[in-house]
Amino acid sequence: MQAATMSIISDKLRTRFALATNVLVLTGAGVSAESGVPTFRGGGNTAVWKGMPFSVISSAGMVERDLPEVWEWFNYRRGVLASLKPNPAHEAIARWQDSFDDFTLVTQNIDGLHQSAGSRDVIELHGSIWRTRCLDCDARHNVRELKFDNGAPACFDCGGHLRPDVVLFGEMLPTGAFERAAVVAGICELCFVVGTSAVVYPAASLPEIARAAGAYVVEVNPELTPLSDLCDEVLTGKAGEILPMFQTLGHKKAQKAQDNFE
Repeated sequence: MQAATMSIISDKLRTRFALATNVLVLTGAGVSAESGVPTFRGGGNTAVWKGMPFSVISSAGMVERDLPEVWEWFNYRRGVLASLKPNPAHEAIARWQDSFDDFTLVTQNIDGLHQSAGSRDVIELHGSIWRTRCLDCDARHNVRELKFDNGAPACFDCGGHLRPDVVLFGEMLPTGAFERAAVVAGICELCFVVGTSAVVYPAASLPEIARAAGAYVVEVNPELTPLSDLCDEVLTGKAGEILPMFQTLGHKKAQKAQDNFE
């Protein structure tokens, strides 16, 4: 059964994975869905929170109109995520970072599961649900271990109002995050796009940048997406089942480290 599954990885991809020195991985909601993370988006005008659709309760306008309500919603979300664990896809990606000379992980997810799996220096395009930002002094605070009562919490530095440090509807990406990712996309040799619908821009433009610069682009997703035709290879299936297969292929850097150890 394992041998048959491994056959979805072509000889060309095996070789490129083994020889690559600069790798970019872009992940989306599909990776975390395998850990049980809900998207909360619903469909159409589906009520998500007290009759409000996702695009309203998770919007910049709502922060201005009713910040305590936004916090009540995000505290609920934090409670849902608190008990969830990284899955084999998160763990495989975390191991990859030590297999290549240059490795960059870019994620659209805000759940922190990549970091929990051991990934370092993650470029978070949409922020983190475990971090806050002050509306007055712009200070960031890690609040993973803190629980807030109803109402907007106060900044630890200046006493101003804190908000979740995530990108909401109607907001721009964090300054520099996409720019950093785009630079890597323009120089990487191998680009994996994992668990993303490839419809949310500007994140969806990263594999396009990589492809235009000559990178080998691989999509890992249960279903085809608007990006599929652009990719050099499409691996159809769950990321938690497919990504760990690459670890068995080995990589020249990892093999060299093992040889030196022996």
